[in-house]
Amino acid sequence: MLHVAVVGSGPSGVYAAQSLVQRDPEVRVDVLDRLPCPYGLVRYGVAPDHEKIKSLQNNLRAVMEDERIRFLGGVQVGADGVRPERLRELYHAVVYCVGAATDRHLGIPGEELPGSWSATEFVSWYSAHPDCVADGFVLGARTAVVIGVGNVAVDVTRILARGVNELIPTDMPQAALAALAESKVTEIHMVGRRGPSQARFTTKELRELGALPDTEVVVDEAELALDPAYTDPSGLPAALRRNIEVLRGWAAAPPQGAPRRIRLRFFLRPVELLADGGRVGAVRFERTIPDGSGRVTGSGRYEDIEAQLVLRSVGYRGVPLQGLPFDAVTGTVPHLAGRVLREGEVSPGEYVAGWIKRGPTGVIGTNRPCAKETVTSLLEDAPGLAGREVPEDALPALRADGLAPVEWAGWLAIERAEAELGASLGRGVVKLPDWASLMAAAGSTALEGHGTGR
Repeated sequence: MLHVAVVGSGPSGVYAAQSLVQRDPEVRVDVLDRLPCPYGLVRYGVAPDHEKIKSLQNNLRAVMEDERIRFLGGVQVGADGVRPERLRELYHAVVYCVGAATDRHLGIPGEELPGSWSATEFVSWYSAHPDCVADGFVLGARTAVVIGVGNVAVDVTRILARGVNELIPTDMPQAALAALAESKVTEIHMVGRRGPSQARFTTKELRELGALPDTEVVVDEAELALDPAYTDPSGLPAALRRNIEVLRGWAAAPPQGAPRRIRLRFFLRPVELLADGGRVGAVRFERTIPDGSGRVTGSGRYEDIEAQLVLRSVGYRGVPLQGLPFDAVTGTVPHLAGRVLREGEVSPGEYVAGWIKRGPTGVIGTNRPCAKETVTSLLEDAPGLAGREVPEDALPALRADGLAPVEWAGWLAIERAEAELGASLGRGVVKLPDWASLMAAAGSTALEGHGTGR
């Protein structure tokens, strides 16, 4: 019988576990996660007002409740936790699905000024990620600049512009909801360095901005026309042509005088965040010019946009996991069809799937074929892996190493506590926002060293 550890319980990890139990009738899978809650970015990355996407948790739950899959939360792997070599002692194979945990930086002066945040920090705040210690995002802000034109940029722009009554039914933590209810942000600029034909948002996400109550979307036709593909979109893929159509409609619409405005800007590259009273007060942009090959060059002309809040949404990046090889250029673990490579050679029993395998690309569904490819490699290797002696059950060994894993019953207790919290506030489910409340709800007293081990 093959014993496999999957590290990470986001979509890539759950899809890997699902593929394993579907294709091998005897395999046993432990899904390990640093957090006491499963589902990864579906729980902590999908915006709270995107209920349809968040409902994917129901599909992931059905997989995790398979009798041959076990959830072990609160288990740190790597630095200050269980070492990869220890996992190889406990399991025939290990599949790392650890995502891309950090943000790319702009690398410009003033980036670290108070009031300048990564979009990931803002998302973690309104999604109640227990590692988030930041707050005060919107305090004192009237104008916000979101740098980036992908779906995450659209998400944070939409949350900033949404009325609090629309957010009450979501699972947003109470502190974030209260802060947004007091927000004075009425002007939001979402800015891209290239043109609309290179923007990475999807049409569905884009259209949602135009459906926000008491909010108008403002687009400058002349700025859009700097993009040759905007003038003649016939050569673009269908999805990008639809984006152009939406933008054309907004550009042609007369001013509405709505209480809030979202301004979509293109061909502006941030070059500096300007201080005002010790915190960010404006963003200086350089006008860019398309070079005909999808890239842009600087024009030497600059524009300052006032902002007391700046959210940088320019992509994610993988981080090294101690004990695994890492390619610092790509931010991924070197692999061959999911098999981990150490110094160019396949490392028996070690595999990767998801963003740490391919980089932070694709949508949630992209993780399914990615995981399937990795599992195919693993099962091809299974005859050579299964002969190695490992414990019948790794859990006693993990506990002996000083770990106190949160099992599925603990996660269900967290769910109940979040439902009770919501009921007490006159809302639906409301997320618990910190490690202490999550671990207390799970029935654990191991609040110190919640992810420690060998």
